[in-house]
Amino acid sequence: MRFPREVRMVEVGPRDGLQNEARTVATSVKIDLIDRLAHCGLRSIEAGSFVAPRWVPQMADTAAVLAGIARRPGVSYPVLVPNLKGYEAARAAGADMVAVFPAASESFSRRNLNCSIAESLDRFAQVLAAARRDAIPARGYISCVIDCPYEGAIAPEAVAALAARLLELGCDEISLGDTIGTGTAARVAAMIDAVSGRVPVERLAVHFHDTYGQGVANIVVALEKGVSVVDSSVAGLGGCPFAPGAAGNVASEDVLFLLDGLGIRTGVDLGALAAAGRFISEALGREPASKAARALAAKAA
Repeated sequence: MRFPREVRMVEVGPRDGLQNEARTVATSVKIDLIDRLAHCGLRSIEAGSFVAPRWVPQMADTAAVLAGIARRPGVSYPVLVPNLKGYEAARAAGADMVAVFPAASESFSRRNLNCSIAESLDRFAQVLAAARRDAIPARGYISCVIDCPYEGAIAPEAVAALAARLLELGCDEISLGDTIGTGTAARVAAMIDAVSGRVPVERLAVHFHDTYGQGVANIVVALEKGVSVVDSSVAGLGGCPFAPGAAGNVASEDVLFLLDGLGIRTGVDLGALAAAGRFISEALGREPASKAARALAAKAA
């Protein structure tokens, strides 16, 4: 098996990980978490989103979070934006990267964005044009690349067509999201094969939820296919507020343990990452979901 020599981990815990928490997480805690994650050696850390607070109230303080973090050289802090208004708010807050988030499922698009896929692309085209004008890098997240909670299996060709359109509109990187965590090795391989036929594999990332415990296995498949950017969430935080039953993202500690074991360079320190996971887990009043983090804690004890 051949794997990339280096992988960039995209830490999504502060946004995708925390957005579904019922209890409000203090702005100071979010800032501290992001600073700790940057100290671990991570180069991409999602800082929040500029969606309407009535939809995702946990992210209402994203501008304050961006103002409070200690930005480190070489680290990007992407934020999600749903439309041009959100983009302008992100730009005013000093965002250094923005992300748009269409779905490969019509049903999920209407539940999540209150519009069709085509209508969402019209909105995101305005965002991406503005980002190009302002020389701000842009990422595209595609949700439901394997299954939709409302309409079932999604055809790999539909994902490929959407990814190709995002590339045309100006996305620098496209993250393929298994939103409800039903992906298996064979289905993930077929999906990536379809997408990489339309989009260069070096422009792709993967984003797995661990509902059925397949997140790490699916990452191995993606690595075999040449993908070298992997999204993950510290302590396994997460779950989508618009996808009933979706478990947390694959844990960053577990991903890093995998990559270290394969001899793949990341620049991330596992001990420091596990400590950041313990910090946010204690703030939330629960144990980390990461098995690697738990094993390291037991070993230290």
